Amino acid sequence: MMGKPITGRSFGGCVRYVVNKPGAKILSAEGVRMQNANAIIQDFNLGRKMRPELGKAVGHLVLSWSKEDLLKLSDEIMVERAKEYMEKVGIRDTQYVIVRHSDRAHPHLHLIYNRVDNNGKTISDKNNFAKNVKACKEITLKYGYHLGDGKDLVNREALKGKEKIRYELYDAIKASIKTATTWKQLEAQLSSKGITIAYKFRSGTNEVQGISFEKDNIKMKGSNVDRSLSFARIDATLNRNKQVQQYHAAREANQPFVANQLRESIRKSVQAEYSKNPSAGKGILEVLLEPQFVAGPPDPMGDADIARIKRKKHEAEHSQSQGISR
Repeated sequence: MMGKPITGRSFGGCVRYVVNKPGAKILSAEGVRMQNANAIIQDFNLGRKMRPELGKAVGHLVLSWSKEDLLKLSDEIMVERAKEYMEKVGIRDTQYVIVRHSDRAHPHLHLIYNRVDNNGKTISDKNNFAKNVKACKEITLKYGYHLGDGKDLVNREALKGKEKIRYELYDAIKASIKTATTWKQLEAQLSSKGITIAYKFRSGTNEVQGISFEKDNIKMKGSNVDRSLSFARIDATLNRNKQVQQYHAAREANQPFVANQLRESIRKSVQAEYSKNPSAGKGILEVLLEPQFVAGPPDPMGDADIARIKRKKHEAEHSQSQGISR
């Protein structure tokens, strides 16, 4: 389970977006009427009048689960989890409405609450991100929900020391290997960000056995930064990037046979990686399914192309006839 806490100023815009979205279903509410968006907005605004100086009185939370958890989540259970989440992060004794959306493949709900509680006190938004991550992790482990890669959820600004460097390395390397096709290119991109690469060679050979990254005098093995950043996996990604680049070049040069061979090679490489490590290969599979990887027939010639070909043919015949007449 993942949460996304947001604070805002207007109940009107937030409620209309959440409640009036096609397929939206109001699951539960406290302190507000459930008839329609306007009634909910009126009740929230009435409650916020107890603390008119609070600009951002709107609390908005998105709770999301993986597609794998769909069968575990009825409307009633989602409401129970939302209430449990609120208790953990300190959202108590206030107005709220819980709405389930169905516009995504994964199950998720929206929780709108009043940061002015029923006693006129402000519900703090201090450390919202840290409290959110902690609550989501506890609920996920408690009920056995699907665990995904949580690095994107980590608040970088709250990190210090070695952990801060580890995530800086992770972000920089992940960004650089999206475009690099060789180790030299990767080294150059990382060097511009203050990061150096050290290779570990097998004793007495030129075979690379491992890799480390260093920034601000802190050195870490690639696999310690993240399992996907070992030498072997980065090397496979760089080679694949090079093949993708060659694939596009072949298509632009109108070499369908070469392009198809490269495309098949890329697909087999991705499938092999995905079978060994589904979480690492998934993103690459998504890339392969993008339109540019779907080999289609050559574009038909338009009128302009046909006219140009006829004109060149006519000019060639005209030049030839002039040469004969001379």
